[in-house]
Amino acid sequence: MRKLEGERLVIATHNAGKLREISGLLAPYGVECVSAGDLGLPEPEETGTTFAENALLKAHAAAAAAQLPALADDSGLSVAALEGRPGVYTADWAERQWFEGEPGRDWYMAMGKVEGLLCAQGPVVDRSCWFSCTLAIAWPDGEEAVYEGRIDGTFSWPPRGTMGFGYDPVFVPAGHNLSFAELPLDRKQAISHRAVAFEKLVADQFAGRAR
Repeated sequence: MRKLEGERLVIATHNAGKLREISGLLAPYGVECVSAGDLGLPEPEETGTTFAENALLKAHAAAAAAQLPALADDSGLSVAALEGRPGVYTADWAERQWFEGEPGRDWYMAMGKVEGLLCAQGPVVDRSCWFSCTLAIAWPDGEEAVYEGRIDGTFSWPPRGTMGFGYDPVFVPAGHNLSFAELPLDRKQAISHRAVAFEKLVADQFAGRAR
């Protein structure tokens, strides 16, 4: 398996919250993270039907444009009672339509869509859900590696907490009473779907490299 040799890595995201989380996870390994947004790279259209396909698409686009190794994350929330939706379309559920104001993401609206669909099934609906994360590394020459993680939990309403992003305010991880957005970042990083995927990436890429 090819290893990351340099100290600079492009994080293929325009999401500041995701960049902070990934940078924190990689900090012990002496990796300097720069986002695709900071480099002015365009966001490729996510045409994949799986998390892995979308993560690889983003990683390869960033690596080719920056001529540096790139790390992409594709993650999402799946709800059991909604047959795994929104899943790979998690971010799309937060996309504003033309009649809803300026372009961008409205995560409260997206969380509300999930809640509305659950409520439509009655008061005893199954609220179990899970977050999935796929991390993909791509090199400019086309080589790639993929790592996957998952954490189970419960969809809780109303949203709680201000420290997370995306659907974090409605996700209560199994064995906890606080939502992801109520947990301090270090505690969230220790148990999250992204942390599980990063454990696999670190074991493969950075064994013995921690500072």
